[in-house]
Amino acid sequence: MGVKVYGYDKCGTCRSTVKWLKAHNIDITDQVPLFETPPSSAELAELLTLSGVGIKKFFNTSGEVYKEMNLKDKLPSMTQEEMLTLLASNGRLIKRPIVTDGHKVTLGFKEDVFEDVWAKG
Repeated sequence: MGVKVYGYDKCGTCRSTVKWLKAHNIDITDQVPLFETPPSSAELAELLTLSGVGIKKFFNTSGEVYKEMNLKDKLPSMTQEEMLTLLASNGRLIKRPIVTDGHKVTLGFKEDVFEDVWAKG
């Protein structure tokens, strides 16, 4: 099984994710630099569908850009399409890392979640 990782190489959580995946012999077929090449709104829509979580979980709520744009107050009045467009416009707004095999998606890194989703296949 191979996975694609959307991340940022200076992010400790992203580095922990890659280390965990390698330690569990999970092939990383692609590492996408999230800040330089964020996924398109269509890619994000697909990831959203596969993830089974709400779109607000895709936002990096602790990030500077999220706070500077005052998105906590703006998101409730935005449509899903507007949120996808916003996420696609700035990789710093996206919670990282995103890991997908084209069938499943995880956001962030929690070892117990990774054990359930990725180690058990």
